[in-house]
Amino acid sequence: MEVTLLNWTPDPENTVAAAARLCYSPSSIAELCTEMQGVTAAKLIARLMEMGHLSPIEHASFTFGVEGVSRALTHQLVRHRLASYSQKSQRYVDESNFGYVIPPGIRDNPRARQEYLAVMEQIRRGYALLAATAEKEDARYLLPNACQTSIIVTMNCRSLLNFFERRCCARAQWEIQKLAWKMLALVKEQAPTIFARAGARCDMDGTCPEGAMSCGRWQTGKNADV
Repeated sequence: MEVTLLNWTPDPENTVAAAARLCYSPSSIAELCTEMQGVTAAKLIARLMEMGHLSPIEHASFTFGVEGVSRALTHQLVRHRLASYSQKSQRYVDESNFGYVIPPGIRDNPRARQEYLAVMEQIRRGYALLAATAEKEDARYLLPNACQTSIIVTMNCRSLLNFFERRCCARAQWEIQKLAWKMLALVKEQAPTIFARAGARCDMDGTCPEGAMSCGRWQTGKNADV
């Protein structure tokens, strides 16, 4: 899995702070942009986050390049609807030599791994035969959820917080959980105050909504080991 931060709102926290201050200030936007910088901006954002006034953080967004992940992951990812996605198309791209993701539970089980690899090779051969005589958009029906794909994702900060809350959780599926933690590490470098307490619910406020299905991490305060 490769995750790259391709682009982001310049000076995201300054932009957010200026937007937040505008609601309560008679100053011009230019004046606010000059005033809301550095420590001043960070203090205002910290207060906004504490109060749960999150609409201003929608003014900052981040774009990620994600490669080497499975279609099983992207099927989950696109359920986060307040985002923009562009994904490699199996309708137009020849997948005769498709790569695939091997889940850890199969990778670490020699017998299961052997069977898994054999099935993947069967699918590759079947796809190649079909793609030679039929349209790729029809041959793709053979392709598995494990098939590797690439996707570009853009989310604003509020959507990212929601994504991290759900997908950094230890109960999230392992692959999208790994993606979420990688994305979080990247955005923290550019907007440390906005994402200071981002992560699963237990990282955010020390609680857990999973009830009896909780992993118990919220009681220890330990970060996830992903």
